Amino acid sequence: MELKPLSAALAAAGLLAVGSAGALSVKEIFQRPAATAPTATIATATAATAAAAPAAIPPGALPNYREIVQAYGPAVVGITVQGAHKVEGPQGPDLSGDPFFQFFRGLPGMRPAPQGNMPFRGQGSGFIISSDGLILTNAHVVRDAKEVTVKLSDRREFRAKVLGSDAPTDIAVLKVDATALPVVALGSDGDVQVGDQVLAIGSPFGFEQTATQGIVSAKGRSLPGDSYVPFIQTDAAVNPGNSGGPLFDAGGRVIGINAQIYSQSGGFQGLAFAIPIGVALHVKDQIVSHGKVEHARLGVMLQNLNQSLAESFGLASADGALVSSVMPGSAAAEVDLKAGDVITRIDGQPVRTGADVSTRVGMAAPGRKIQLTVWRDKASREVEVKLGAAEPPVAERAAAQDKPGRLGLAVRPLTAAERRQAKVDHGLLVEGVDGPAARAGIQPGDVVLSLNGKPIDDAEQIRSALDKKPRHVALLVMRDEQQIFVPIELG
Repeated sequence: MELKPLSAALAAAGLLAVGSAGALSVKEIFQRPAATAPTATIATATAATAAAAPAAIPPGALPNYREIVQAYGPAVVGITVQGAHKVEGPQGPDLSGDPFFQFFRGLPGMRPAPQGNMPFRGQGSGFIISSDGLILTNAHVVRDAKEVTVKLSDRREFRAKVLGSDAPTDIAVLKVDATALPVVALGSDGDVQVGDQVLAIGSPFGFEQTATQGIVSAKGRSLPGDSYVPFIQTDAAVNPGNSGGPLFDAGGRVIGINAQIYSQSGGFQGLAFAIPIGVALHVKDQIVSHGKVEHARLGVMLQNLNQSLAESFGLASADGALVSSVMPGSAAAEVDLKAGDVITRIDGQPVRTGADVSTRVGMAAPGRKIQLTVWRDKASREVEVKLGAAEPPVAERAAAQDKPGRLGLAVRPLTAAERRQAKVDHGLLVEGVDGPAARAGIQPGDVVLSLNGKPIDDAEQIRSALDKKPRHVALLVMRDEQQIFVPIELG
């Protein structure tokens, strides 16, 4: 089985499960069991940003799906995107559908060879949260989009601007130039319980305003990719094109954003995952205020406890997140966290699995101080940690392009995972090559370690060297686990 985003755009271009650079680089939680990590919750939205919340549904009463669709269906939009995806060549295995692909890009044996851009046209869903045109959807729906068009149920269409997107949480915020638009009512995902009835509205396979119903199957579900998101799992039928559409509770309040499915066929098989609305609104607030989202990083590798591990560490239960390693120079290293420590609480709140730590740290702001309760040598201790900043995910890499006709490299820093995989502590990954660098034999996927004998870890170091207008430079390049010097004539 394979996790797949739901947008038709990615279904057409090669589906990628949503991943992130990770607040924690929690490799072990790729295969962890379901967690019950508490999610960010919100108060009922005010009239200025959302519709008045419906009355609560009495226990045992059946939801009136017809009323929900009639009241809030007009605020659910179809999203059409046009753009171009970068097409990568056949060198190395095809990992385009692998959720772990981001950790192997550019490493030995995994070298892509860009072949240009392939135009695409795709579809997704979204929903209006303010009458002046603020819309929430998935980041993967609008990824690489040059044009975004929003279509309402009354057939009106608007060109939308992407205010910002956040790949780690898969949230994007759009804005259309309109007023008096219909809006949804926002709920609190913290009130959701397993077994609650839910309703999804979206445009699966391009069919507009399609409603499907089901129940909440699980909460706090963790998916591959170092994600910060404690997903809501549901058996409501969602399919490609449902991406970004709302998941309503029985009272007609939005509690999540449909984002992924777990499927062999690419279609509905009873496992769908929604981003909790509290997470989405937290990200939205940062995008609207600052145009970007920052995530914190603790700097540890974690794994879940089982009963045997718990007993070996002297714990009464298997609750907690076991530290398997600590990244040098990280926030965790600064407070002397060690392999074998078990994080049992964050700010007084219990930790059951690594997913709890990933969510709470990843959704915090860099620089924030948190209080960890750590079990070491069969005793608890309190540790205050000032969180660092997470590295930008590969999907949001800031490739630095040198001046045309000079060196001809587009590069970015290696992620922590890539450095570990390549067994280096610095370097830049080549993502594009042209001009003199291409003629000298530099290839996408090479790791540039030094320029003229000086180690480099930032594209600005290359620019500074080129500002001196040298006639040639020598790059130390790692390729297929071998290091070679490559002379480049600049003329």
